[in-house]
Amino acid sequence: MDIHNLESFLDSLQVPASCQLNKPVYKKMFLDMGALDATDKVCLKDDVSKIRWLYTLKPGTINIPVYKDSIREYEEVAILLVELSNHTRIKRIAGFMQRSIPYPLVLIFANNIEGNDLLCFSLSDKRINQADKEKWVIEDTVFTDWISLQEQSNEESDFLQSLSINNLSFKNFWEFYKSFTERVIAINCAVHSGLFMLENAEKAEPVDRLVKLKELERLEVKKAELANKLKKEKQMGRQIHLNTEIKQIKDQMSAIKGSL
Repeated sequence: MDIHNLESFLDSLQVPASCQLNKPVYKKMFLDMGALDATDKVCLKDDVSKIRWLYTLKPGTINIPVYKDSIREYEEVAILLVELSNHTRIKRIAGFMQRSIPYPLVLIFANNIEGNDLLCFSLSDKRINQADKEKWVIEDTVFTDWISLQEQSNEESDFLQSLSINNLSFKNFWEFYKSFTERVIAINCAVHSGLFMLENAEKAEPVDRLVKLKELERLEVKKAELANKLKKEKQMGRQIHLNTEIKQIKDQMSAIKGSL
């Protein structure tokens, strides 16, 4: 299916009509839940234009079983569309939305710039708080870069096509959510490798790609810090030392990118 705007992307997901909700979520709901601090409230007011609860996937609407163990309860999955007027604080917005809604959430952020539809996807693993079973602990939040629906790369096109619900695991809701998350991780790896490739679950030693992506982020920050020090450094010996450190980091990063 050709994806060229928001409507065609949503069609490409092929979510059954039984799961479609397509109802507005009012900002007041987030304010009433009490999970927002002062900055969150500013982001909600100034940066969020509209929120729609697109789909609710649960055993009554789709043939996917509930998943429960001692640390997770994945009884349903909600997919929300969040239209932004300003996307600079998207991570904070995703954070308070994930804290506020007690379901596994797929957040689809949309921003339209000069008629160009841009999408960003965010998911967060939620675990039961062992100290308070009524609360969630949010771990391993992942984001894609912004993807232009009018100007997709080959890798981005493959990623978007892979999100059709029929490509995801129906084993249970935890596996369903993980299969969506794996695709977000895969497109983030493709930024470095140039290839959108889902991991082979049958590998004897599965690679933890998310750990490698986080290490790349850490090394990128460290490299930038050393480059700033190098600009200010006057002593030749210290310049040589900093250049050596930067080269070592670049070599580490190249090795990680090669293994993605």
